[in-house]
Amino acid sequence: MIYRFRIILDTKEDVFRDIEINESSSLEELHNSIIKSFGFLGNEMASFYKTDNDWKQGDELPLNDFGPETPSMKNEKLSSYINSENKKLLYVYDFLNLWTFFIELMEVGEIRKGTIYPNLINSEGEVPEQPPEKNFNDGKNLSNDLGIEKNEDNFY
Repeated sequence: MIYRFRIILDTKEDVFRDIEINESSSLEELHNSIIKSFGFLGNEMASFYKTDNDWKQGDELPLNDFGPETPSMKNEKLSSYINSENKKLLYVYDFLNLWTFFIELMEVGEIRKGTIYPNLINSEGEVPEQPPEKNFNDGKNLSNDLGIEKNEDNFY
């Protein structure tokens, strides 16, 4: 079987790619397909994150192997994370710039003879030169949470 994913770049403009990939492929193969289809060099760190249907970030699946207790993209199969109940993943590429992607399983299909997988089947929009700014303010004031009083000596 193959998975057909829509990978949406978190930008104001519509930028997405539709990719077909074998269900037995590793998360690393999906990672390589994403960076290639969006035109990235692939020389930055990246991670997938489990998510729920509301896109709340869960457990991390890093690109690199950090030990026997930590799963990595290289060793994990797509079919271990994508199924009838879990159809979404988050993907972050380049931790300094935080290119963020929403990945959703659109459908499961049969393997077609003569097709090489992974297969880019649709490409919409251009990747901006700079990543969109991220707003990490969740409505809380971190300085208040840490018990720091704002005064003229603080630089925030």
